[in-house]
Amino acid sequence: MTRALSFRPTEPSDIDLLVEIARGTGVFKPMELDTLREVLDDYFAANRDHGHRAITLIDAADIAGFAYHAPATMTERTWYLYWIAVDANRQGSGLGASLLKEVEGDIRALGGRVLFIETSSLPHYEPTRRFYVKFGYDCEATLRDYYAPGDDMVVFRKSLS
Repeated sequence: MTRALSFRPTEPSDIDLLVEIARGTGVFKPMELDTLREVLDDYFAANRDHGHRAITLIDAADIAGFAYHAPATMTERTWYLYWIAVDANRQGSGLGASLLKEVEGDIRALGGRVLFIETSSLPHYEPTRRFYVKFGYDCEATLRDYYAPGDDMVVFRKSLS
């Protein structure tokens, strides 16, 4: 049976649920969840007009995840994936892969050539790091003690051209 997946631009009324989806993953710190809310508020206030993109994933008529990506300023067609999350109860079912492929396709359609993703080195982010490697991302750099002592930033890269 084929899954009824669709993607649509994120709407302001989605914000509370998207923050709850991120919270439900158990990965993000309270500060990061506050930042997500600010990022989404800023998206609707101004950043949407500057090329930022927020995509909501719909699975069987329910919001199941989201992604937020944007062009990197002062670069030639370089993009960042800032947020990607799938409802914890639906993880492991291919929704994250579908969402990531949608982001990559969106960036390609906009002429993007490379996508960067930053994540943490903490042990509970290991499934996230494996996910990116599984979908063809190279671990490009590690910035030691970036987020906090012992919490490195791991940077992944994938050519989209």
